[in-house]
Amino acid sequence: MTEIPRFLILASLALVALGLLGWLGGKFGWPRLGNLPGDFVYRGERVTFYLPLGTCLLLSVVLTLIAGFCGRR
Repeated sequence: MTEIPRFLILASLALVALGLLGWLGGKFGWPRLGNLPGDFVYRGERVTFYLPLGTCLLLSVVLTLIAGFCGRR
C-alpha cells in the first residue's frame, strides 16, 4: 500500500518538472517537441506527412530513465 502514494508523488513531480521545462523552454528558445532535428515533414499539394523520429527517440530515452528510477528501491 505504501508504493501507490510514492508512485503518485513521483508522477506528480515528473509532470511539474515537464511543465516547467516546457514553459521555460519557450522563453529561452529551446526546440519544441515536434520541431526537433530528426522530425520530418513532407507537405504536398493535398497531403501532409509527419514523421517525428527525433521526438520519439527523446521521449523513449526520458521515459526509460523515469521507469528505471521508479523501479529502483
